[in-house]
Amino acid sequence: MSARRRRKSRLADSPLVSVEFWWRAIDVREEWSAHALSCEPADRPATEATITALYAMADEPRPEFVWLDSPSAAVDVLPPSGPLQFPSPVENRIATLRSDLRSRLDARIGQHSPFETSNPVAAVESGRPAKSIVDPLVRGALQRSIRESVAGLIRAEIGGVELGLRWLGQHDVDWLALYDVHQRILHTEFNPRDVLQVQLWSTLARSCGWWWARGNQCFVTERPLVVRVASERLHSGSGPAVAYPDGWTVHAWNGTRVPPWVISQPTVSAITSERNVEVRRCAIENLGWPTFISEAQLSLVAQADDPGNPGYALQLYDLPYSGSRLLLAVNGSVERDGTRRQYGLHVPPSFSNPIDAAGWTYGLTGAQYASLQRRT
Repeated sequence: MSARRRRKSRLADSPLVSVEFWWRAIDVREEWSAHALSCEPADRPATEATITALYAMADEPRPEFVWLDSPSAAVDVLPPSGPLQFPSPVENRIATLRSDLRSRLDARIGQHSPFETSNPVAAVESGRPAKSIVDPLVRGALQRSIRESVAGLIRAEIGGVELGLRWLGQHDVDWLALYDVHQRILHTEFNPRDVLQVQLWSTLARSCGWWWARGNQCFVTERPLVVRVASERLHSGSGPAVAYPDGWTVHAWNGTRVPPWVISQPTVSAITSERNVEVRRCAIENLGWPTFISEAQLSLVAQADDPGNPGYALQLYDLPYSGSRLLLAVNGSVERDGTRRQYGLHVPPSFSNPIDAAGWTYGLTGAQYASLQRRT
């Protein structure tokens, strides 16, 4: 049989997308998301036994374990990562073990063209193999909600310090969830030795925070005491979005990392002196646009019905402290919680018509913007 015919045969044997498969895959994804967001104390015995097994695979004896109360604590105690040379240090060998493992697993499940997974009905009606939606539905979603939104903001809070090779423990779930769906729902058969190694990485995702292998020492962090998310983004309007046992915290507003004052005390004076436009936007949203406009004593230049968002208005205000004007609008699409977000955009001070200002933000004239049926 030709390679092309064998490929068609495999696709024909693959189950197609169904509503049942869709929700079973999401259940597995949410199970891994719960591990990623867990605030339970680390399972130290399981963690140490598992990392010892990985050391053995790298031909190294059991390391000395040093437990840390946050990823930030690693900055002061972590030895530098070893050079990329032979014989390579243990962290490079463990990284190679995992890289080779993922390459073999990816070869086994095959590659599929991207497919939009926001609509289960469309996916079911597409008649595509079920395996074609697993990557965006499971791995892609967890990359956004965990690796980028949670782990990414934690890394950004640490700053520009070089931490070398590291593994994310509970935040390393996106690829594990992908293969888990293939095993549990699609019944994909992997090499038993690969399954054993996947189980080791899965145990770490269920047991600990970030960790570093440095020769005969291994530095492992506890899981956080607090993790708060909203609409799959790191967020808290009442305190830290992430807090670790040593008191180290990360503050976030709808997925944007912010200084603590944005959450605890978003005053007009602090807002108007803030240079970062995203931080300023988050602080105003937390304070509330009506409150900010009132307390900042902004002057209304003009108001008009929004032709791109029927039922809502466009308001144009003077911003004397910035040399620009503020266009206040309401989002054309509904947020995940069912509300519509109010937002402000800086526009040149030459605008006196809010419709012209709205068109400018889209690269359109006011007349072109007014002809829109609906904006997003």
